[in-house]
Amino acid sequence: MGWAAGAHLKPAEPKAEEEMESLLSSLPREQRPQPPVMVHWTAEEKNAISSIWSKVDVAQVGGEALGRLLIVYPWTQRFFSSFGNLSNAAAIQSNAQVKAHGKKVFIAFGDAVKNPEAVKETFAKLSELHCEKLHVDPVNFKLLGDILVTVLAAHFGKEFTPQIQATFQKLVAVVAHALAHRYH
Repeated sequence: MGWAAGAHLKPAEPKAEEEMESLLSSLPREQRPQPPVMVHWTAEEKNAISSIWSKVDVAQVGGEALGRLLIVYPWTQRFFSSFGNLSNAAAIQSNAQVKAHGKKVFIAFGDAVKNPEAVKETFAKLSELHCEKLHVDPVNFKLLGDILVTVLAAHFGKEFTPQIQATFQKLVAVVAHALAHRYH
């Protein structure tokens, strides 16, 4: 069922639904309305998340993930101008403030790991902060989530199976959506 059908109590005519889909697809991705995220977590997914996350060195992974974000997507550096030298990859990777903030970010991410059913509520205040005060483009939440998955895959190697990757991709998508909630 498309957006037009989902917006009404009765299904829309196919032509009207096509027109709505066409209109929505012409908008930049960040301006498109987002469906509510109704996520079901299986016991296997919860166990996989908990098992991997319990082995994560949050300071190391957080610093590496945030550093990679700043290197791979250099426009994100504008949000961290007070962090000092971000002039090149080596400077970013050795920057104590990047490492400390990465740790802080992933301590908060750990709250999603502890209670994946309440991610929206968990990140409500952070969503408000990033939207109303910091004006962070919500696409950056997805980028950081994808980088986290990359970093976890590098750290855990074969233990980070495709099934575990899919579970973490699901989790970071839910977290990114929750952080973008105030933008909708």
